[in-house]
Amino acid sequence: MERLEGGYGQSQVLFGVSFAVHGGEVVTLLGRNGVGKTTTVRSIMGLLPVRAGTIVFEGRPIHGLPSFRVAQAGLGLVPEGRQIFPNLTVRENLVATAANRSGAAAPWTVERVFGLFPALAARQAMLGANLSGGEQQMLAIGRALMTNPRLLVLDEATEGLAPLVRAQIWACLRELKARGLSILVIDKNVEALTRLADRHYIIEKGRIVWRGTSPELAADATLRRRFLGV
Repeated sequence: MERLEGGYGQSQVLFGVSFAVHGGEVVTLLGRNGVGKTTTVRSIMGLLPVRAGTIVFEGRPIHGLPSFRVAQAGLGLVPEGRQIFPNLTVRENLVATAANRSGAAAPWTVERVFGLFPALAARQAMLGANLSGGEQQMLAIGRALMTNPRLLVLDEATEGLAPLVRAQIWACLRELKARGLSILVIDKNVEALTRLADRHYIIEKGRIVWRGTSPELAADATLRRRFLGV
């Protein structure tokens, strides 16, 4: 992504945002509420028009593509608020968008998702609306994985979840990283993110104001207070 600009109506939110996620990396986009994180994600996924700049995935420009084409290109989104299908069962949610367009040798299946999240296996016949918030987040991740993405994008990965469920989500992401999946994460748990991610970008008022590694972020308490403190 290079020099991305975007917003809503007459309001511009992003001002020349640039960052990259390389193959097999976990990268975070950090910042306080309202600074442009979700707007960036929506722009990447084709849910918001790009006013200027470029978004390139695996050598192919994807800015300007409709969201279903972005998904077909290999990006999987776990959106803020989960947005599962409430009137479908857990199993139906997983198979609804399942695809293996890239021809993965070992594609994600319902059984593999249940192996990653055993709690979903026990509730596979339950409607999405009747799941707990943590179970819905697991289902949202599983649904994205069923598209066999090459880049997984998580917007507010653990927001509002109980500590035990948060730990399960972080364990899941560590396993996905170990399998070589590229991941872009938005979350507020800096301590957990510095243990998981390779690199970080901090956004403030629609601009990238810092970029660096996990050791660099963990070592700079002043930086964290300035841009990430409540």
